[in-house]
Amino acid sequence: MKLLNIRGIFTILTVAAAVYAVRSGRPAGRILNIPYDFRFPTTDRIQERFWNEKDDRIFTPLVFGAGWGLNLYQLLRKFQSDNNVEEEEIPAADFEL
Repeated sequence: MKLLNIRGIFTILTVAAAVYAVRSGRPAGRILNIPYDFRFPTTDRIQERFWNEKDDRIFTPLVFGAGWGLNLYQLLRKFQSDNNVEEEEIPAADFEL
């Protein structure tokens, strides 16, 4: 039941952002501090939002619509750095046969 309410709120927010974009003549911007972008997606913008080495943010504005998407490059980098385990060197003397 709560999932249905969250979907409804998200739908209302997206429609409100679309109406605001049309009325204001700004196809990209923010409404209630939530980013929206209703421009036609381009390959450059898709790469900029989903695989951007230069942007430190993990959550970036969606390519099309209202809300946030993931910068997969930064997410992978963060995951790798968190799981990076330093291996200890074992002295050769410990391996005597």
